[in-house]
Amino acid sequence: MLDALELLPDDPILGLAALCRTDDNPKKVDLTVGIYMDENGVCPVFDAIRQAQTTLVAKEVSKAYLSPAGVAGFNPGMQKLVLGENSAALADGRVSSIQAPGGCGALRIGAEIIQAASPGAKVWVSDPTWPVHIPLLGSVGLQFSTYRYYDAQTHGVNFDAMVEDLKAAGPNDIVLLHGCCHNPCGADLSQEQWSIIGDMAEAQGFMPFIDIAYQGLGDGLDEDAAGLRQLAERLPEMIIAASCSKNMGLYRERTGCTMFLCRDKKNADALLSQAKVAARRVYSMPPAHGALLASAVLADDDLTANWQAELRGMCDRINGLRSDLVEKLQTATGRDFEFIRAEKGMFSFLGLSGEQVQTLRDDYSVYMLGSSRINVAGVNARNIDYLADSIAKVL
Repeated sequence: MLDALELLPDDPILGLAALCRTDDNPKKVDLTVGIYMDENGVCPVFDAIRQAQTTLVAKEVSKAYLSPAGVAGFNPGMQKLVLGENSAALADGRVSSIQAPGGCGALRIGAEIIQAASPGAKVWVSDPTWPVHIPLLGSVGLQFSTYRYYDAQTHGVNFDAMVEDLKAAGPNDIVLLHGCCHNPCGADLSQEQWSIIGDMAEAQGFMPFIDIAYQGLGDGLDEDAAGLRQLAERLPEMIIAASCSKNMGLYRERTGCTMFLCRDKKNADALLSQAKVAARRVYSMPPAHGALLASAVLADDDLTANWQAELRGMCDRINGLRSDLVEKLQTATGRDFEFIRAEKGMFSFLGLSGEQVQTLRDDYSVYMLGSSRINVAGVNARNIDYLADSIAKVL
């Protein structure tokens, strides 16, 4: 039976990163996988997380299973982080959440709930979107339509086209939105545009499903969640998938949660019960370590302040890299790359052709996705001149 299965290709992003690791060119530049890297090319451990971990290791006396909903303090801490301390939805008790294995697990639990409520429902996804969105959500039986989002000519959001496409979204449909720092293009909605999407959701009845994996890496924790919070205050229903991978550096700890904003507390409790059953059949119990660390940071004022200062430094560095890269590229190529400065988060499309991307890889050991999407956090003081010169040569 098993010998009938064929060898499948590597994930295109992870496979490209693996290829880069085997490249022995000392000048190679890895701009592939979407993880934050510091000036030394290392994905760092936050000092606040390190402190919380030291305390946890000293005090932890058991490795017994968690409850199905997860670490006790994690869910309320994440709800306040994402929705805000003064959220009316939280005050009204119409929010529930379940800890999940990372942002991917959070998306999957959200999909399970949608499928239970409306089998085969249609999910509208942006063009482009994170490639794993469709297999994650589609594996439960959901269907898909796309809405236009990115304009390659302006390097920004094609909002008129987005609105035109979403006029077809009906009351049983779900619209998947990136909460901030759009992956893969880095082009985000303005607050006015979020408001228009809220108007459409109210009038047409579709439900937003928001993936917020990069809160704090665009303009700041509150700023990056402002659009999402707009919708939460206006709409009766919404699902949110949140992750601590990027903004707490807990990538390998798989720490995330799925939040349900419902019409009332009774419905919120019902959704949590459904999520627990879905989790039981998908992964049974949530992992503990990352959520224990995140909840410790969110519950302690000193650790919270430390973490937020570190996160602010990461955000400032990314935005500084964007500005530096614009200057270097414009000097090297004589072309306009100002759009990179206007984008948010770690990602940007450089606007190169597939052939140019391949030449960069083959001749200069510069690795980026075939779409020319780069992880800006992979740029540093040691490689930025070489990167700009290499791009100039293929242009």
